[in-house]
Amino acid sequence: MQTAFMDSLIQASETMSIDLSAHQLEQCARFAQLLISRNKEMNLTSLVEPEEIAVKHFVDSFTCLDVGLWPEGCRAVDVGTGAGFPGIPLAILRPDMSWVLIEALRKRVAFVKEAAAELGLTQVHCLHVRAEDLGRDPAARESFDVAVARAVSRLPVLLEYCVPLVKVGGGFIAMKGPEVEEEMAEAQTAAKTLGVKAAALKRLELPGGGGRRTLIWYQKVHPTPSAYPRRAGIAQKRPLGS
Repeated sequence: MQTAFMDSLIQASETMSIDLSAHQLEQCARFAQLLISRNKEMNLTSLVEPEEIAVKHFVDSFTCLDVGLWPEGCRAVDVGTGAGFPGIPLAILRPDMSWVLIEALRKRVAFVKEAAAELGLTQVHCLHVRAEDLGRDPAARESFDVAVARAVSRLPVLLEYCVPLVKVGGGFIAMKGPEVEEEMAEAQTAAKTLGVKAAALKRLELPGGGGRRTLIWYQKVHPTPSAYPRRAGIAQKRPLGS
């Protein structure tokens, strides 16, 4: 597993102009090994081949840094991190940053905490909490430079989950598939209501047939009204603008 994963990760990273040190490569390999090991009992990912994990989990996560503003020492939140993607790979690639990874499923939180401890990622904290509840917490609300979410929900819902967590001047990155025009049109009301504007869009193709992706950067230009996010579950049932 290790050789196949490492070879794929090195090749795909070089193709995407991502520079990984020997230590970072080792951390990625250890995380992948833990993921594959725990997946047998915890059902963390549908990907089981080391080559797929290298490209579709790790390199896909790294591409986040291609859009938006990621200042030195910034604070970021990964909303709906699942098994730790993109947060853990990004924390490996950018050890200067501090991360909060949030997840609603307790078993995944336990795994991510174990992985962060195993890898020595002291700047990573994982919370068992819903995004709507964290967004109404005065200690967390509008406190992050960047929020990121990877294929969690449609954009109008994602914006309500993520934008309240971001400070004015920061932004939110939505990691999406190739077709985003319809979702972006649906999200115009939500974006305006919550205080962001779509500022950048990048289309890319993952190496080795890993698929096409779109990264959307929403810049926060106004504070989010105190009415948002609404109570847990409301954004999903009644998306803004629907």
